[in-house]
Amino acid sequence: MFLQGDLQAVFDALFSIGAIDPVLGADWQKINAEMSKQPQVINHACASINSCGGNRNMLIQTLMGMDPKTLEFVALEVAREFSEFQDRKELH
Repeated sequence: MFLQGDLQAVFDALFSIGAIDPVLGADWQKINAEMSKQPQVINHACASINSCGGNRNMLIQTLMGMDPKTLEFVALEVAREFSEFQDRKELH
């Protein structure tokens, strides 16, 4: 499952709750390996985030209800999707 809608809104919500900085210094390969072992966690998180429809307050509330590991997964997923978007954008 992918995040839908405004990735910037999700990033901003993650940043506002302090979930970005810890991931910047983390081992992304380790987080990615953990994510691949628990796809149901990221799928559930993405579904919860997508249900917010880009509403910043709802995004913040939803993210604050997630455990730190899930927040790492979400932050990495946002980074991955931003990267994939940029790759597609540069091809056209």
